[in-house]
Amino acid sequence: MRSASPIRARRSKIRPCRAASSSLSNQSVEDAVSYTPYPSNIPRARRHVAQLAVDWGHPDVAGDAALPASELCTNALLHGCLRDRLFRVETSLTGNALRVAVTDPRGERLPYPRMPVADDQFGRGLLIVRTLANRWSVEKLTVGKTVWAELEIRGDLDV
Repeated sequence: MRSASPIRARRSKIRPCRAASSSLSNQSVEDAVSYTPYPSNIPRARRHVAQLAVDWGHPDVAGDAALPASELCTNALLHGCLRDRLFRVETSLTGNALRVAVTDPRGERLPYPRMPVADDQFGRGLLIVRTLANRWSVEKLTVGKTVWAELEIRGDLDV
């Protein structure tokens, strides 16, 4: 019996950016988790990204970051995963942006937003990503692809 739990190949780093400061908003933080291609890992990834946003001091964007993460993971699972090949969710925070990037092994199937018909069951994920994210794109890799979305964050939490 296979486990649907994520592979904890996690790398969390905190790196100081150019401006030296003790606040987390002036640092770069990264996290990466690889998941097995099972539907039960989509809510795990979504909750993980939301928790990272909170842990990194930006609870106001946790929900907005979780939804694109969920949509990108769903697309990876439906269109980009191969049997027994993992997909990877990388979350990073830099000075003014929270980025969620999902990498899967199928680079020949690149996503594109489309206008779904009213009774279509699928086809709205990238429209949601495009609505919530300030920027998004696809990067073709030697093996696979990475689809990422960035949300701008407020730099000052004391407002």
